[in-house]
Amino acid sequence: MVDLDFTVDQREFREEVRTWLEEHKPTQPRPHGYGDIREYDLAWQRTQYEGGWAGISWPTEYGGRGLSLLEQLIWYEEYGRAGLPGMDATFVGLNHAGPTLIARASEAQKNEHLPRILRGEAIWCQGFSEPGAGSDLASLSTRAVVDGDELVVTGQKIWTSFAHLADWQELLVRTDSSGRKHHGITWVICDIRSPGIDVREIKTIDGESEFAEVFYDEVRIPLSNVVGELDGGWDVAMSTLSFERGTAFTASQVQLASTVERLIALARERTRVDGRTLITDDHVAHRLAEVKAEVAALRAMTYAGISRAARTGTPGAEGSIVKLYYSELHKKVARLAVELLGVDAVELVSRWVPGGWTGDYLSSFSLTIGGGTSEIQRNIIGDRVLGLPR
Repeated sequence: MVDLDFTVDQREFREEVRTWLEEHKPTQPRPHGYGDIREYDLAWQRTQYEGGWAGISWPTEYGGRGLSLLEQLIWYEEYGRAGLPGMDATFVGLNHAGPTLIARASEAQKNEHLPRILRGEAIWCQGFSEPGAGSDLASLSTRAVVDGDELVVTGQKIWTSFAHLADWQELLVRTDSSGRKHHGITWVICDIRSPGIDVREIKTIDGESEFAEVFYDEVRIPLSNVVGELDGGWDVAMSTLSFERGTAFTASQVQLASTVERLIALARERTRVDGRTLITDDHVAHRLAEVKAEVAALRAMTYAGISRAARTGTPGAEGSIVKLYYSELHKKVARLAVELLGVDAVELVSRWVPGGWTGDYLSSFSLTIGGGTSEIQRNIIGDRVLGLPR
């Protein structure tokens, strides 16, 4: 059952959010090439914090506003409508690490890290995936050996977003290999600038260098940085992934709806060889109507997930349904845009710059891989939502 009946106060809250974003959103475009992105993203986060808009649903004792998931949903929706990026260098701290620390960390860990995330003083990255353990995360092999009051870490992570800009990392390491693979994993807070860490940027198909490989050569991390229990990190990691697949991408979903409207406008402007506009082609019109309906369905699924999380307090496995549907739909919309552009798309790719139709198309391929592949999401849905046999 979906229970999302916005109150008068929540509708007024939406107007307040919309007005504040219009008056305070960055006036300069976000830089590309990642040279200036760190300061740009942190400055924008500081602006939100100073305006009282950081951590809408975070507890007040950790610097948040202590509001409900509905207010957080409203913020994300208006954020997306304002055209602001759904993911930037502060994303992991705000949507992965922060919520995980709130749910699972010690008070000392919360007090040290949560205020700095909200104030725009630190960037976090995620050290989960490895060359041989991406979607099969439990197969990770980066090793951590206890030496006195420290962990000594050796291994490699890959596809680590913003690692070259980060201060801290949510890191999964293997501390015990004697039992089943889900046991013996530990979730630890890692200072990404520690001696022995080598970060190497990866240039991707869309021309960006958002990702990186991270190598660990006997890196020493205090045992006090372990979140949860030693060897009990798999359960903590599932909390992290639940937050990632819950409300975090709401702004991106709203932006996808805006993209579809822009695509409809494009079809009204571009002409066929016979001089008629693309929108007059029944096949094109049908496909545009289809993706518009699917965006509406995506929003309904998101609302259902928010409603469940509001009752239970934690996003559940149903978040995988939203993640799967969003990533596949975004890819479908991006492909449709390139098809409508026709031969012009080839020219745009040849002189491509970040953003725009071709940039969105090239980057869309990563969406069905990052955060757990579509195949893995289907397995999770079948196992944990539908209760199908393994």
